[in-house]
Amino acid sequence: MQFYSFRKRWGARMSGKSGWQWILPSLIGVLIFFVLPFGVVIYYSCIDNVIQKNFVGLDNIFELCKNEAFLLAVKNTLIFSLTAIPLSIIFAVLLALVLERAIPGKSMIRSFFLTPMMVPAASVVVVWQALFHDNGYINSFLTEYGGETIRWLNSGYGMVVVVLIFIWKTMGYNMVLFMAGLAGIPADYSEIARQEGAGRWWQFWHIKFRYLFPTFFFVLLYDIICSFKVFREIYLLTGDYPCEALYMLQHFMNNTFQSANYQKLSSAAMLMAAVLLVLVAVLFAIERKFGKDLED
Repeated sequence: MQFYSFRKRWGARMSGKSGWQWILPSLIGVLIFFVLPFGVVIYYSCIDNVIQKNFVGLDNIFELCKNEAFLLAVKNTLIFSLTAIPLSIIFAVLLALVLERAIPGKSMIRSFFLTPMMVPAASVVVVWQALFHDNGYINSFLTEYGGETIRWLNSGYGMVVVVLIFIWKTMGYNMVLFMAGLAGIPADYSEIARQEGAGRWWQFWHIKFRYLFPTFFFVLLYDIICSFKVFREIYLLTGDYPCEALYMLQHFMNNTFQSANYQKLSSAAMLMAAVLLVLVAVLFAIERKFGKDLED
């Protein structure tokens, strides 16, 4: 009886609390570990150095845009993202469409493409080093059949290796997401279109693609985030200073941090954050437009 009375009093007390009091601990954590550090980054990007602390406005950002290492990193990052992300999505969609059918060994194939998510990065790098080293298996195969040795990790071919690693890592997870999206499409629409004589290509673009657009949006955001994590694999393959073709924004920011140039580092972080915010805003606008069209 006392327990029920206590629970009643406690429920009455909690019902009078506002929602802000419930989320206050989480808000404090976000403020301390996210908002406050980001404010420090903004502050460092607007001063000349940490000793004199003179306000210089956007001068650090303008100077950064003239830095050759930064421009090289931006160019390589754009080339990588514009190449690897579309290829990963295209292959994932094709695999999802194939596995949508009743084929033998579908669960084994799905599990096979998900294995990269369970393998540690260091183990993955050892395998890729064995394949693409100057004296690795691929070069051994090429030379055995009359080809020439290719410096995969120390030339422009390094971008090919990194793109392959990215596709290998992300394609399986993307495939599962697209399979879930395909499973959510009403089967009646495809059946009616088939009875009306519509081909598979028409069904894909006018039915499946429209219903898969929210999945495309999520996969694209996921791949963009993963593209900024490729530094880990490149670092393990080539170290702090790889060849020019593999020098990414993450390398620039990591090396700038090691040299304690906080103004340059903060300016690069601010530019990256601004670009990502604009990109995400554009993607949300497109997704909102297509989503409204789909609901109508």
